[in-house]
Amino acid sequence: MRLAIGGFAHETVTFLPETTEIDAFEHAALRGDDIFTVLSGTNTDAGGMINACVQLRADIEGLVHTAPPPSGPFSDAAFDAYLAETIDRIRTLDEPVDGLLLHLHGAMATDSRQDPETDYVRELRTALGPDLPIGLSMDLHGNLSPNLLDNVTLLCGYHESPHIDMDRTGERTAELMVRTLRGEIAPVCAMAKPGIVLPSIFTATRLAPLSDLMAKARAWEREPGVLDVTIFTGFAYADVAPIGMSIVAVADNDPALAQRVADDLAKTALHMRDQLYKRELLLSVDDAIAKAADIARNASKPVVLLEHADRNNDSTHTLHGLVANGSLKAAVPYLYDPEAARTAIAAGVGNRVTLKVGGNSSDRAGGPVEMTGTVRFAGPKTYTNSGPFRHGAPVDLGDCALVEAGNVTISLISTLEMAMNEDPFLQFGQRADDFDVIVLRSKTHFRAAYEDLAEEILIVETPDWGPADLSRLPYRNVPPGVFPVTE
Repeated sequence: MRLAIGGFAHETVTFLPETTEIDAFEHAALRGDDIFTVLSGTNTDAGGMINACVQLRADIEGLVHTAPPPSGPFSDAAFDAYLAETIDRIRTLDEPVDGLLLHLHGAMATDSRQDPETDYVRELRTALGPDLPIGLSMDLHGNLSPNLLDNVTLLCGYHESPHIDMDRTGERTAELMVRTLRGEIAPVCAMAKPGIVLPSIFTATRLAPLSDLMAKARAWEREPGVLDVTIFTGFAYADVAPIGMSIVAVADNDPALAQRVADDLAKTALHMRDQLYKRELLLSVDDAIAKAADIARNASKPVVLLEHADRNNDSTHTLHGLVANGSLKAAVPYLYDPEAARTAIAAGVGNRVTLKVGGNSSDRAGGPVEMTGTVRFAGPKTYTNSGPFRHGAPVDLGDCALVEAGNVTISLISTLEMAMNEDPFLQFGQRADDFDVIVLRSKTHFRAAYEDLAEEILIVETPDWGPADLSRLPYRNVPPGVFPVTE
């Protein structure tokens, strides 16, 4: 048995003004056997697929795999290029394969395509014929169209957010594919969309009430004939027609059962929709900093200020507030600003430098903050992720600099990478508990590490492109009946 493994994934924030070009995908791209060399043993979809295939004695072929960090809409040229390359690699393999295992995200959008995943699979099916089995592993934050199911054999998504089960999702996908090819099962998929979209900040799957809905999905998986169930919470920051929660159930040769499972969970989610929006947790910048100062007086761990609305890793609303406050020892890891990083590198380690940092991605990002400080690190930085999220995966920050400006320490990076574990401190000889407060921009993934590392987590609501208050966003493509956007 031979299976081909590949991936084409991107979480697209359609409201961001800059187009993501093909170079961002190329920076993250792996091809052929490099997929196995780099991703084997990692907590990634491909890592799980590889592990399952090895365990089940299935031969594997590498196609092309790329999954750059979230950013603005990507170019149609990038879509066309990776689709064409995937098809070409499959056609030119030395031996034919029995099935495809692909990692797609679910919340992709190009300059002209609102549902690229469906288009991608449809084009694969057209090029490769009707009989080649295709199994997808996908992100819990996908905006899925029912049309996606027309051309796939099976579809599995993450059960956890933080996505600490990326490898397990890849393993499930591969295991079901192998069982299908052995004739042990005949998977059929069904989808239901309850008409809800959740801001990312409210999609932590171990926090009630979403945890209750997830528990009901796991209970359905214990029923005879049910192979897999995924609750896709949707991605609120892509203005696309298929936006919103989707429940996908996979059953063994029983379409009615699959649809019954999906419909039941959709009905439950719709009943819970108001409870899923925990608006009472949101704080303004000033209130969050004041509360953090009170907590820090008696805390043994740092307070996390979660600037969750930042969708390009460069918002400065909270940084402005911390600089004005001045009394809190604060860390702002992984602020995306290649120009400021280069300026600090040119100044050199140990030297003083004045920088204007961040706030460049859009007019909602808060504007630059002028800071004068000492450069503590300057140069390129790569490492292997040691935290639970994407454990073992390579990280490349590009040119970066660590600058200490009064009570604020900031790391400036040249690639889009979020601080989601303690590596942003350990890599520079620091620890998270060296600080009173830490500004993070992750939505849920940071919780896998920081629920233990932090004294408390405070959610800061700012006017950037990823707010919890979705009424602030200029949606144009969302159909009627999607709570809370068009209902």
